[in-house]
Amino acid sequence: MKVKIFGAGLAGAEAAWQAAKRGAKVTLYEMKPREFSPAHSNPNFAELLCSNSLKSNDPNTASGLLKNELRALDSMLISVADSCAVPAGSALAVDRDLFAQKVTEKLKNEKNIEIRNEIVSDIAVEDDEVLIIATGPLTHQKLLPSLQNLLGEEFLHFFDAVAPIITADSIDFDSAFIGGRYGKGDDYVNCPMNKAEFKYFWEELVKAETANVKDFENNVFESCMPIEVMAKRGEDTIRFGPLKPVGLFDERKNERPYAVLQLRKENASGTIYNLVGFQTHLTFGEQKRVFSLIPALKNAEFVRYGVMHKNTFINSPKTLDKFFRLKSNPRIFFAGQIAGVEGYVESIASGLMCGINAVNTLLDKQLTEFENQTMIGALAEYISSPNSDFQPMNANFGILPPIEGKYKDKQSKRAALSERAAESLKKSIKGV
Repeated sequence: MKVKIFGAGLAGAEAAWQAAKRGAKVTLYEMKPREFSPAHSNPNFAELLCSNSLKSNDPNTASGLLKNELRALDSMLISVADSCAVPAGSALAVDRDLFAQKVTEKLKNEKNIEIRNEIVSDIAVEDDEVLIIATGPLTHQKLLPSLQNLLGEEFLHFFDAVAPIITADSIDFDSAFIGGRYGKGDDYVNCPMNKAEFKYFWEELVKAETANVKDFENNVFESCMPIEVMAKRGEDTIRFGPLKPVGLFDERKNERPYAVLQLRKENASGTIYNLVGFQTHLTFGEQKRVFSLIPALKNAEFVRYGVMHKNTFINSPKTLDKFFRLKSNPRIFFAGQIAGVEGYVESIASGLMCGINAVNTLLDKQLTEFENQTMIGALAEYISSPNSDFQPMNANFGILPPIEGKYKDKQSKRAALSERAAESLKKSIKGV
């Protein structure tokens, strides 16, 4: 049994592991470290870009539910993430360098996986093999013509933004305070602003110079909205968004801040922090100037500035089925963000599905299907269902089918949806 996989990001890495542990001989193609995309810099696999957070672990959140499903399905990447977590309240955040290192080591040490550091430019699949394309949202230009010929569909594009990272020792703790919302935990550094400070910051942010990104405003992905674009929608858009002060109280000053930027640990040692929700495509100089207007960041040392990069994804509803399989060729699967899922955990989930069903295809077995009552199944249904204005999708309760009954509040309803998903998953696990 032979499986070829293009790309060793989150989806490709998980797919390779799932196929290999089921006995397939996997050839994993990855261009790093020979060449890097504009957004990548780590030579290891499964590099995390936007943030080091895999979002909430709370099972009554969409992301928490999806992670629990993946744990039940023995996801290698989620297991590694759990093993190198850093404090982040109810979220699963990781030391991203350690995470990538551990994933790479596991794949390199797996006897059924052969790694080839090559740039793939041609798509070919033999009768005795299955191909999984997991080249991600920054697919190399050399492969795009072959993909275009294969799909016969125009590619869709959006732009993604990455938040800056600063050193911990450059934070002004005379201005900042530590604590989670509503007094829960101490995993965040809070950078408060009073009304005058926030007003000045907002005024400078909306007029700051941005990098030259073609057609950006017409094609931005809402869930990764750059802070300066959000600010142009009105000052309250960011004050009730990334800078919301809700649940935060500065006990030293005995006051509630008017606006608050939160910083989250970027590594286990806590030497660097990322600016939560501050994805941006401002020029590097403007990032330094404007973000330093926040009092706690007045002396901030930036170890990585935010960057903007073009993402590519296919028109999945027209080209893929609910197994992430190409309708025109059932021996080719697409996994990860190129297939139209958005987010770290979502990419891992699609890779897991493709790895399992690649082997099922080679064995002429019935493909493993996850019901749409599960989050993993709902994502698969979303990317394959008719949609005239298809856009990438995160895990969210809105894509699950309605649940019967009356619930006193949103939390109790989500708990019921999570419980239903867990019961549904048990049926699929028997097939896995």
